[in-house]
Amino acid sequence: MAASESFVIVGGGMAGAKGAEALRAQGFDGRITLIGDEQHRPYERPPLSKDYLLGSSEFDDAYVHSPEWYEQNSVELRLGTRVDRLDRALRQVELSDGSHAEFDKLLLATGATPRSLPVPGSDADGVLLLRRVGDSDRIKRTLADVERLVVIGAGWIGLEVTAAARQAGVEVTVVETAELPLLQALGPEVAEVFAALHRERGVRFRFRSSVQEILTSGGSVAGVRLADGADIDAQAVLIAVGAAPEVSLAQEAGLRCSNGVLVDATLRTTDPNVVAAGDVANAFNPVLGRQIRVEHWANALNQPSVAATSMLGGDITYSDLPYFFTDQYTDFGMEFQGHVTPDGYDEVLFRGDVESREFIAFWLADGRVLAGMNANVWDSTEQIKSLITTGTRIDRNALTDPEVPLTRALAG
Repeated sequence: MAASESFVIVGGGMAGAKGAEALRAQGFDGRITLIGDEQHRPYERPPLSKDYLLGSSEFDDAYVHSPEWYEQNSVELRLGTRVDRLDRALRQVELSDGSHAEFDKLLLATGATPRSLPVPGSDADGVLLLRRVGDSDRIKRTLADVERLVVIGAGWIGLEVTAAARQAGVEVTVVETAELPLLQALGPEVAEVFAALHRERGVRFRFRSSVQEILTSGGSVAGVRLADGADIDAQAVLIAVGAAPEVSLAQEAGLRCSNGVLVDATLRTTDPNVVAAGDVANAFNPVLGRQIRVEHWANALNQPSVAATSMLGGDITYSDLPYFFTDQYTDFGMEFQGHVTPDGYDEVLFRGDVESREFIAFWLADGRVLAGMNANVWDSTEQIKSLITTGTRIDRNALTDPEVPLTRALAG
């Protein structure tokens, strides 16, 4: 790869930073320009709803690299700069400051944007979203000032902020359209575990409910009105109803998009000079045999090395299983790997004590493990991964007996 070549990375988050790191680690000695619209250098996002929000870690701990790393590795940071247009024919991106950057290869790592809620009052003072460090700072200040919070959406972000709010002594009501939290991600068997976890901490759930209006007083949040007419008092509202992949650049440039930027297993788009990684990438996973977009830290951490190889002309595939983790309250943590859909599994088997929340849950179809979640049971991720990737029928008794090594759970 000639030193005169220029590679551009659009997106100043973890995926972008790891892309630059991987390019240098794989021997690229040309120009690297990393463009991000935040003033901060790239940082990890999980602490924003976990340790940093709780005040148990400093924001400095979230940075992907030190300031010196970018200088030492000749990575040009263009921070506080938005990319307005991708011109594939001219191989350049047009920037919000009126300049442009030319590229031989481009990595799209534009991430995702929190979805808003199109209801009256959604622009009131005290309505919160979470994506960036400024959002986390605002939530932290809010939790110190209010007595009652309504969280709209019982997904991962909603529940993690709920846990932080309860630990700060704030009363929380969670409004969710489904009948359980995390139902789409986990199914009813394990969703019940999370519902119980939060109820024990005093969280009130309003399931099968939707918000019709955010009530205001003097321009500030005063509560929410549900579709059934019920009112819930609150001084703040967190909207946590998911995120949309930031595909506007790709779409306007004519790249194929569907629930993200469509890429193959090498993370190449329909343009051989453009790759995508992280939250925005809807990638073909050869293990799962399907396209999948995952908004979790592990993709931002691991996909960029494959994207870098593709930019350098290599041909390896990204075949990692989807992986994510959560920590809620001081006594519950879990890791999940694999992939399930609400109608894509036959049963859930448990290994360990569900009541004390020290267990492993397995989602099965046709006697084979599709996904596994270890809750407060550590050092088991590689064994769970093996059960999933082998695609072999399991021995149910060995799988559910904590006294039997997981390695003996494969039937035959």
